[in-house]
Amino acid sequence: MARIGYARVSTTDQDLDTQINKLKAEGCEVVRSEKVSGASREGRGELATVLDFLRPGDELVVTRLDRLGRSTRDVLNLVHECEQKGAHVTVLDPHVTTRGEMGHLVLTVLGMVAQMERRFIKERQREGIEKAQAKGVYQGGRKRIVRATVLNLHAKGIGAAAIAKEVCCSRMQVYRILNEKSLKASDG
Repeated sequence: MARIGYARVSTTDQDLDTQINKLKAEGCEVVRSEKVSGASREGRGELATVLDFLRPGDELVVTRLDRLGRSTRDVLNLVHECEQKGAHVTVLDPHVTTRGEMGHLVLTVLGMVAQMERRFIKERQREGIEKAQAKGVYQGGRKRIVRATVLNLHAKGIGAAAIAKEVCCSRMQVYRILNEKSLKASDG
C-alpha cells in the first residue's frame, strides 16, 4: 500500500514546493507534480501516470481538491477511477478521504464548490479584461510556449530536458511540439 502525492499549479510562474513539502510530510513516498491547468485532464501527463500505476490499497493524496480538478464531473470521475483500481483518494485541506461513504458526499460537495469557484474566477477575469480594454491598456494574453523557440533549440541539437528548462515548460510539452512538427512534415 503506497501513498502517492499529486501536486499541480496552473502556470509556470507558480510554485509547487509548498504542495510537494506537505505531501512528503504526510508520508507520500512518491510525489508527481506538474504545471498545467486543472480545467480539464488534457495535458496532465503526471496525473495520468499516477492513475496508471495505482494499485489496490494505494492512496492518491492531494493538498486541496482543486489540485485534482476544477470540474465536479472530472473530480468524481477521477475518484471513480481510483476506486475501480481499489485505491482511495485523500484531500488534506480540508481532510477528507473516500474510505467511507461520508467522504464521497463531502468530495462531491467540494467538487461542486471548486467548479463554482472556477466560474467566479473566469467571470472576474473577463470583467478585468473588459475594464482594461475600455482603458486601452489590454495587451492580450501571452503565449506560454513559443513553438518557434522550441523548434530552433531542437534544431541546434539541444535535448528536450534542456529545452523545457529554457522555455519553462515540461518535457512532455516539448515532445508534443516536436511531434506536431514531425506529423505536419509527414503530411506534406
